[in-house]
Amino acid sequence: MDAQLLGGALQGICCEKDVLIEILTQRCNSQRLMIAEAYRDMYGRDLITDLKENLSHHFKEVMVGLMYPPASYDAHELWHALKGVDTEEKCLIDILASRSNMEIFQMKEAYLMQYNSDLQQDIDSETSGHFRDTLMNLAQGTRMEGYADPSTAAQDAMILWEACQQKTGEHKNMLQMILCNRSQQQLWMVFQEFQNISGQDIVDAINECYDGYFQELLVAIVLCIRDKPSYFAYRLYNAIHDFGFHNKTVIRILIARSEIDLMNIRQRYKERYGKSLFHDIKHFASGHYESALLAVCAGDTEDY
Repeated sequence: MDAQLLGGALQGICCEKDVLIEILTQRCNSQRLMIAEAYRDMYGRDLITDLKENLSHHFKEVMVGLMYPPASYDAHELWHALKGVDTEEKCLIDILASRSNMEIFQMKEAYLMQYNSDLQQDIDSETSGHFRDTLMNLAQGTRMEGYADPSTAAQDAMILWEACQQKTGEHKNMLQMILCNRSQQQLWMVFQEFQNISGQDIVDAINECYDGYFQELLVAIVLCIRDKPSYFAYRLYNAIHDFGFHNKTVIRILIARSEIDLMNIRQRYKERYGKSLFHDIKHFASGHYESALLAVCAGDTEDY
């Protein structure tokens, strides 16, 4: 039935965008994939292709983005971030600093299948310096899982502290190796030991000692280890308020996190910034694009 309604909405004289929003934003990803299959059987056409042909601008990006499985969507975003006119470093940071080993493995497979290209090779050719080295390390997806050793936490913290003091190439390598490969549980202890040794929070130390995209990536890793929803709330707030509504970032985070932790992101956003994410999107976006974003975001009763 959904496929039939979408066919009517897309193939009529004028595209019924409200129908697209009503169906595609109110189904989960696995349901949307089934709808796309039924659509192909019914019309002999690809739903994503039809969406691309009938829609435009940011509204098209939302509707098409919803149709990708999570790993394929990450691959799609990374490809465009790496192969666009300018490399979109912040997109690379958002995705690679926040994904689990399994998510990284699946996105690399999707990247290879969709673009016949190796993600790590593309990162190597399109980025540089310690920023590239850290991205490459994250893209291996080799972070230890569930393991914590209190006896080595102080030792790791001392290495991080020295790396913030001396800033040699070797120290930078050791810094990113610890942040990219230690387990989440281990890093919680390391960050606490760092505070004990230096009297300073690890994020403040990184911000003081480093700059550029390398610094942004290191901070993103720390923030994601501590509390991923808070990190994405912070990124959404910046995208909405600091960049005059950075559409790509808002779209990417809402779609990618919609079935993972978007409810928690909304909660952190409201706690931290005093207004709901729903309210801020409504204030800055408009038209069917606004309606689509709000439908993905959803809100509490008082937001409507």
